[in-house]
Amino acid sequence: MARATVQSAQGNSLRLLRWMMIASLAMPLGLFIVASFISYTTARDQADREVTRSLDVVHEHALKVFETVDRSLAEIDEIIRGLSDDEIRSREPALHARLKELVASMPQMKSAWVFDAQGRALVNSLASPPPSAINFSDRDYFREHVASDVGTFIGAALAPRPPYQGAPFFGVSRRRLSQDGRFTGVVQASLLPQYFENFYARIGREAGSYFALHRADGTPLARFPVLPADRSLDRTTMKAMAERPSGLVTVISSIDGVERCIGYQRLAEYPVYVSAGLETSAIRGRWLATMSRQLIFGLPATALLFLILMLALRRTQTLHAEAARRMEAEDALKHGQRMEALGQLTGGVAHDFNNLLTVIRASADLLRRPNLPEERRQRYIDAISDTVARAAKLTAQLLAFARRQALQPEVFDAGRSVRALRDMIRTLVGARIEIVVEIPEQACPIHADAGQFETALINMSVNARDAMAGEGRLTIAVALVADLPAPVRPGERPPLGYVAVSVRDTGVGIAREQFNRIFEPFFTTKTIGQGTGLGLSQVFGFAKQSGGEVQVASELGHGATFTLYLPRVAGMIEAAQPQAEPTAPIGGDGMSILVVEDNIDVGRSATDALAELGYRTTLVDNAKDALEELVDGGSQFDVVFTDVVMPGMSGLELAAEIRRLDFTMPVVLASGYSHVLAQQGAQGFELLRKPYTIEELSRMLHKVARTYPSPSAASPRR
Repeated sequence: MARATVQSAQGNSLRLLRWMMIASLAMPLGLFIVASFISYTTARDQADREVTRSLDVVHEHALKVFETVDRSLAEIDEIIRGLSDDEIRSREPALHARLKELVASMPQMKSAWVFDAQGRALVNSLASPPPSAINFSDRDYFREHVASDVGTFIGAALAPRPPYQGAPFFGVSRRRLSQDGRFTGVVQASLLPQYFENFYARIGREAGSYFALHRADGTPLARFPVLPADRSLDRTTMKAMAERPSGLVTVISSIDGVERCIGYQRLAEYPVYVSAGLETSAIRGRWLATMSRQLIFGLPATALLFLILMLALRRTQTLHAEAARRMEAEDALKHGQRMEALGQLTGGVAHDFNNLLTVIRASADLLRRPNLPEERRQRYIDAISDTVARAAKLTAQLLAFARRQALQPEVFDAGRSVRALRDMIRTLVGARIEIVVEIPEQACPIHADAGQFETALINMSVNARDAMAGEGRLTIAVALVADLPAPVRPGERPPLGYVAVSVRDTGVGIAREQFNRIFEPFFTTKTIGQGTGLGLSQVFGFAKQSGGEVQVASELGHGATFTLYLPRVAGMIEAAQPQAEPTAPIGGDGMSILVVEDNIDVGRSATDALAELGYRTTLVDNAKDALEELVDGGSQFDVVFTDVVMPGMSGLELAAEIRRLDFTMPVVLASGYSHVLAQQGAQGFELLRKPYTIEELSRMLHKVARTYPSPSAASPRR
């Protein structure tokens, strides 16, 4: 059980370490995933805010540019208002100078023009006089104003028409009207996309930045970064622009295939949109950079923790393996010690019983001799009887050590029992040993077998006498203690504590290396013939079987103290004074006994002896036949006398079955050994220990017969 508990604890510790290793990876990974999600969401939100701020900047910039250009066109229109085409041509040098000055003050403007109704240039800021052979009526900034007044028109990006050269441009134009409202031409300003692109480049220093200026139909006017392809916006952006004048979208560009988060907004009163955005790869790059900085610290810490736990696991496995090997070695050692003890036990029992059998055999042989004097005959009979008693005592000590002795516990005062044994112990140890008895005034009630308690006390006293070589001081003390020197678990400690009975001597003491062997059967340090080595074994077995403990404290040269700890009980039961019983057997007077004994020789000896005393007996060798006898004629039996250990149904089970069938005759159990009786007791039935005398058997039968109804009432109640 202890080994299983240790192995279970070891398995639990290994499982805990493995789970900790898994947790050392899983928890940081889980936290990293959560932190990554939060960080990515934060990066996207931050990107959206940056896009919104950039959009506000480019929107304000573009709005100011177009408002400035619009005012410039209005100013040009006001200068030439009311002038005919011929008057404008006549004033062309002055107007050219005025337009050139205006364009020079506005870096976003490439040139300014005034066209007649046929699309010919009347005046511009580039050349004076303008070429009359070039017609611009096919340009969108002119064509859109011919049919109707569209207000301020913003055209697509165009390349200069020869002989004019330079950067591409897009036109911003207004319709010229006569006094009577007729179409007389167009006033136009050419704006440079490069101006916007340079501005976007200055504010778009973040990686992945994107800016654009485009018409409401998606035609691009300026972009950063500059793209070689001249394509309109993708459908997703166009759809969003059609639904709302401003917003944020994430799209994959149809021009360069790059995914961007784009914010767009329309310029008030102008069919133009501005856009600002960030590439999602740049957003992910920021997020990855943030997570990388966290990993720089997190990965080494996680790896270190995992490494430490892995080393701890390996170290624990190594320690457990070493512990397992040590336990195997200890088990092998204990097995060897048990085998050695078993060998000593077997040899000791064989030696002692051979001695006893020698006495019995010799006495029996002498009794067969003819003409044997009565005095010698009686002496041999007494020798056999005494030898049987010694054999019974030897088996009782062996059973007590093995904790298989069927105890008859009762509540008695340990102090009173020690006081009563004082004179007997003084006789045993001799006059040269001083005996000191220390007993408290208060009662020390215990629940144990009084006979075994006295035997244990005598065995400890005799052991102390031998340790003092017949001279010294023997102290027997009784005390109440709350706990053992080595505390037990709360659930196993008696509620009232213990009664401690200690026997202390002034002898030679015991070497510490012998502490683990002194309670082994037949272990003794005495010379051959001075002890059996079973005395302390009986003390050990009695203590364990009574729910107590026995401990020894000793030092070489300073004596030894054996302390017997027995559970203390609450109350005292005054034992009734036994009535003097006759030593001679009691006659049966025709009493009917059902004898159940599987050993025919033992059964016949019992029935023959009972028949000599006037009992009527019926012998069966198993419990099944006994039940059949009872069912067929149960009223004829006064007592059932049964052995306990039998094949099949035991005697204790037979007694319980008799009680269940409502037979009222008493049952007497007989046993020299039964682990069931040792563990569960006699369960209320009378018990007669083997070997028993005919006097003990006859007195027991009469005792139980007096306390139960007569045979006529012993039939089962139906």
